[in-house]
Amino acid sequence: MTQQTAVAETDVVVIGGGPAGSTVSTLIAQKGHKVRLFEREHFPRFHIGESLIPCTYFVLERLNMLPKMKGSPFVKKYSVQFINDKGKLSEPFYFWEHKPHESSQTWQVIRSEFDEMMLRNAEEHGVQVEEGVHVTSVLWEGDRAVGVRIKREDGTQQEVRAKVVVDASGQGTVIMDRLDLREWDPLLKKAALWTYWEGAYRDTGRDEGATLVIQVEGKNGWFWYIPQHDNVISVGVVASNEYLFKNRPGKTHEQIYFEEMERCPGLKPRLKGAKRAGPYRAAKEYSYRAKKAAGDGWVLVGDAFGFLDPLYSSGVLLALRSGQMAADAICEGLAKDDTSGAQLGGWEPGVVQGVERMRRLVCAYYDGFSFGRFVRRFPHLKGLVTDLLIGDLFKDEVDQVWPAMEQIWDEVRQPEAANT
Repeated sequence: MTQQTAVAETDVVVIGGGPAGSTVSTLIAQKGHKVRLFEREHFPRFHIGESLIPCTYFVLERLNMLPKMKGSPFVKKYSVQFINDKGKLSEPFYFWEHKPHESSQTWQVIRSEFDEMMLRNAEEHGVQVEEGVHVTSVLWEGDRAVGVRIKREDGTQQEVRAKVVVDASGQGTVIMDRLDLREWDPLLKKAALWTYWEGAYRDTGRDEGATLVIQVEGKNGWFWYIPQHDNVISVGVVASNEYLFKNRPGKTHEQIYFEEMERCPGLKPRLKGAKRAGPYRAAKEYSYRAKKAAGDGWVLVGDAFGFLDPLYSSGVLLALRSGQMAADAICEGLAKDDTSGAQLGGWEPGVVQGVERMRRLVCAYYDGFSFGRFVRRFPHLKGLVTDLLIGDLFKDEVDQVWPAMEQIWDEVRQPEAANT
């Protein structure tokens, strides 16, 4: 028989201790509010999404995380580089050359280590963190969220009442599922298959920590290549779910992975002599977004609001950015005793606009867009493309790249039309 403990009260409850949850909880606690964070697992725990892009810097700065990051063993990242399906390297996109600021050096992280650093940082800022706690349900009064019901590992249950409930449960999507808010992306029906390699090739100097995006022959998919510390490289393939999994009956993840590696001339030589250092893992059809980010007494952040695609490593940035903007809206709402959906979700249009810009760049790549060709044709726009790649998504100037992209598409389509 489970035991019910006394009802507790706090200002804000946060469901989930990943980057979004630790961000929103830390920033609210910095303002002196009482925050309780419930995480189902015990950290450290595995997670994918290991490459940080430069614009994460500014949220990390507000969290007082920069000294910890600078003292960490994480590999420093200065650029991203694309390798086409013939194995030809593009000109690197060096962040510092575009923006000579400390933020232009970022990191390749092991998420189990990074996420634990973020969660411990939240505790240092006064967040009451409890791990190994399952949020079994959100409490509602009509359409308003008023708290959560939790169950601890010893079987005890408790109601925790709060003025605001933040769902940062990642792809657990507690409130999204409860309110039927999920909208799957109609175009990005992708899947990923990845593992880790020890002793694989890595570049030297400022290129040592570069993220590589390596196309498979026929442009049917691409591999990420992310150098980490301890001589490990994260290497994963992304393609349509149908291409990667549905038409290969009976094949193991290992067989599929090696079939795609054989089709990737830009990758295969880099893994020569390397030793696999982890299991094969897979994720399928993961691109979605909630119909809305907030309602009365509740707000969604990070993957609990939506996930785009791993192509440009935007996941952690959007977790941190949505967590920061939600925290500011919550603190403002608590100060004026307004925890309505309009107040808590006022940041949503700006974030969605940024996500749509990144999505447009993602879809262009999957449609065959060539960064090399674009930069050769429009060298004056290379800086704005770099803005998109570093995560500077929330300014209107970057929209200048779209007409130029359409012009290239028209040129590509004309010879195709002539051959039909």
